[in-house]
Amino acid sequence: MKEAMVEATPAVAGSQDSRYLLDSERFLGSLFLFPAVLYIIALVGVPFFLAIAFSMTDATVGDTSLDFVGLRNFLSVTRTPEFRRALLDSFLFTIIAQITVVILANVLAVILSQEFRGKWLARMLIMLPWATPIALGTIGWLWLLDSKFSPFDWLLQQMGLLGPDTLLGPGLHMTFLGRERLAVVSVIVVHIWRTLPLAAVILLAGLTSIPQDLLDQAEVDGASFWRIHFQVVLPLIMPIMSIALLFGLIFTFSDLVVTFVLTRGGPVYYTQVLPLWAWFKGINGGALGEGAAIALFIFPVLLAVAILILRAARRSEVA
Repeated sequence: MKEAMVEATPAVAGSQDSRYLLDSERFLGSLFLFPAVLYIIALVGVPFFLAIAFSMTDATVGDTSLDFVGLRNFLSVTRTPEFRRALLDSFLFTIIAQITVVILANVLAVILSQEFRGKWLARMLIMLPWATPIALGTIGWLWLLDSKFSPFDWLLQQMGLLGPDTLLGPGLHMTFLGRERLAVVSVIVVHIWRTLPLAAVILLAGLTSIPQDLLDQAEVDGASFWRIHFQVVLPLIMPIMSIALLFGLIFTFSDLVVTFVLTRGGPVYYTQVLPLWAWFKGINGGALGEGAAIALFIFPVLLAVAILILRAARRSEVA
């Protein structure tokens, strides 16, 4: 009997240990988080370190011997006017688009937080640009901005703004994607159309989380709508707004689909952006080392922006 009890003791201890592990939040958290971490390492980590390796070699599509060249690729690409224009356009598109998105997202969030007939339909229509695959949505814009069959040209003609002896004339077509300034504006508009729904939904969630008693108290004290919004609402949703801004900056700065589908960096290279130029140089041009060097310029910029925005969000949340 004693021997049976002694033999049963390790089994009981083992079952207690396993039961303890299954009840441990730290163990379960690590267990459930492991597949996501493994997926991120495989999807992001491995290509990132491969890009670092390629950027310091003379690798091409025809020769992947990875002969070390140091920082020569970085120096080579930074001396080209195409790179400088791509870097400028990346900042220009991102900053202008996201400033506009933050303003319009606040307006939409305030409107959608009110009660009105057809509210569900308005929310669905606003979310459609984000739910639509980006390539498919951009192809739609490519047709809308077509140089010959654009409906915007027809609309401007009917309004008397386009044609002979008109404000935008004398031609019958604006050629949105064939002129430098119009092409830049077109790309920015599509970026705004793409990222606005996500920012509006995030800010709407922030607005609905504000206690109604706080807003009612401000109204009782005689505060106007604008004073409530700028002195009560905005400070409370500032951390959430920072997250929406961070997502928008990352999506816009690292996007190549919009410019690729609309202009392919043209006319000339006036709408070129860093991700698209990295693709042209590394994949289309076959210079893997230089393409990887161009792509790596995106990483420190986004890392610095993410750190600054998250720190600002944390300080505003504490305040």
